[in-house]
Amino acid sequence: MSPISLDVAHMFAGGLVLVSFMMLYQDRLPPLINALSLHSLLLGLSVAWQAHIQNAPELYVTAVLAVGLKCILIPMALRRMVVRMGLQREIEVVIGTGITMLIGIGLVALSMDLMLRVTAGSSALVREDVALSLSVVLLGLLMMVTRRNAVSQVIGFMSLENGLILAGTGARGMPLVVEISVAFSVLIAFIVIGIFLFRIRERFDTVDVRALDVMRGEQS
Repeated sequence: MSPISLDVAHMFAGGLVLVSFMMLYQDRLPPLINALSLHSLLLGLSVAWQAHIQNAPELYVTAVLAVGLKCILIPMALRRMVVRMGLQREIEVVIGTGITMLIGIGLVALSMDLMLRVTAGSSALVREDVALSLSVVLLGLLMMVTRRNAVSQVIGFMSLENGLILAGTGARGMPLVVEISVAFSVLIAFIVIGIFLFRIRERFDTVDVRALDVMRGEQS
């Protein structure tokens, strides 16, 4: 594999990490949804490039699904939810943005150190792509635990799943049936989450997950 092919693959994977940091930095819903769309677009480009350099045509299906579902369809649905539910555009956070970014940098450093050691016997493409994929997964988890707004937690879940797809394709691809199953599972999960959000909104007049903690405290 030529050095240029490796550099382009790492550029797309590194771009996903950078956009994950952009998502952590956002404190308003519309820019966060736009960042998710960009995140998924980079994932689609990364998977398409992997399909090219690995000579794996089935990965093009994954790229199309990533762009169609997570770059276009799901962000459009999220924007409609925000408008229909009249959600506050600001996102409440558990800890400050600066501290969150520092924790994110630490998680990226940890994932790089860990995965480059574990995959020492693999090719350069697999080693670095898997390390960057783990960084995306950990940053998605960090977003989910540091945001109180349920919509932002859904976006964190989507970015986490993008990291898993990147890892699967970077590690010489996944069977096509698995890729399609994952795509439909994400779509079904999003529909269920959408219904869940509307129910929270109807019950508590907010999508702040602290309302669920208050209800559990009253019932106990």
